[in-house]
Amino acid sequence: MKKYLLIIISSVISLTIKAQDFQKISDSLMVRHNIPELAYAVISVDSILDLKVFGFHRTDLKTEQTKATFSDYFHLGSNTKAITGFIAAYLVEQNKIKWTTKFFDLFPSWKTKSNAAYYDITLADLLSHRAKIQPYTSGLEYQELPEFIGNQSAQRKQFSRYLLCEKPVRSNNKLYNYSNAGYSIAALMLEKVTGKTWEQLTKQIMLKTMQVDIQFGWPNKLNVNQPFGHWMERDTLKALLPNIEYNLALGEPAGDISMTLPDYAKFIQLNLKGLAGKNNILQSSTYEFLHFGLKEYSIGWGNINNTDKQLSEHSGSAGTFFCYTQLDKRKKLAYIILANSATSGTQNGIFKLLSELQKYYSM
Repeated sequence: MKKYLLIIISSVISLTIKAQDFQKISDSLMVRHNIPELAYAVISVDSILDLKVFGFHRTDLKTEQTKATFSDYFHLGSNTKAITGFIAAYLVEQNKIKWTTKFFDLFPSWKTKSNAAYYDITLADLLSHRAKIQPYTSGLEYQELPEFIGNQSAQRKQFSRYLLCEKPVRSNNKLYNYSNAGYSIAALMLEKVTGKTWEQLTKQIMLKTMQVDIQFGWPNKLNVNQPFGHWMERDTLKALLPNIEYNLALGEPAGDISMTLPDYAKFIQLNLKGLAGKNNILQSSTYEFLHFGLKEYSIGWGNINNTDKQLSEHSGSAGTFFCYTQLDKRKKLAYIILANSATSGTQNGIFKLLSELQKYYSM
């Protein structure tokens, strides 16, 4: 009995020391790299091993009211793609659509006015960046678009018609050509087979299957007491006010979801369980396809798959937040790091923290 108690006490002491160490590491990185708020999670198949938030919602107002909490929403940027891929997979398993469904089978009347290079593109092609759609990864590309009207879904529909008339990207022998815009076209396919907007589908399916909440757009646009995104202005880190003109509606399915760290960790753990061979909301074989079904980039996930390691990962940023997520299939561990800044310094700090977390948890 005494021996058993000693083991428990030793474990508690070890966990306390670990927590103190990561508190110091995080605080140091935040100061060194000027990060207002930092959050991370370490996840196993069976439990959330560590979950922390540090700092303040905005760099120019550090009060009790602006302290980091677990109810803070972080903008996921392009890590939204994994959620759109998950929604598509859910509909595939419900027999609403197939990965091999061709876009023009759902929109035959669009075919005559579209570029013939796109005639055979499928749902999987669009979600794996293999449809050769123009990238739309910079603000300049969006500024050159004609004006689209209506609600967000209507505007994305007009955007998709425009995209399908453009010239395809030259592949230059690359396996895939990264495109935010391809996700807007894929979302249109999901809307077509369900009769619901991508926003409605995503909200409903995430709430129904996981009881997690998602929001669209910057957190402080929904609630001024949520974290502010930050970017550099004249060499100074500035908090972006809620009324700033910054609209991601056309590319929303590719990069405009916000979630709290606990809810996002829940989503990532389901993926990790699936990769460990456990069926849950989706079949384990479906998770395998989402993460590793195609080389280098599958459905919403980049991957490394060789004799040394099996990793799926993604980073996401629309310029004011940064999200990095990695799932290690062989070690059955996942890491999430979030920040409300996306400067090069912030990114350096995030990957230094990732390294420290991996050293400890991968032993």
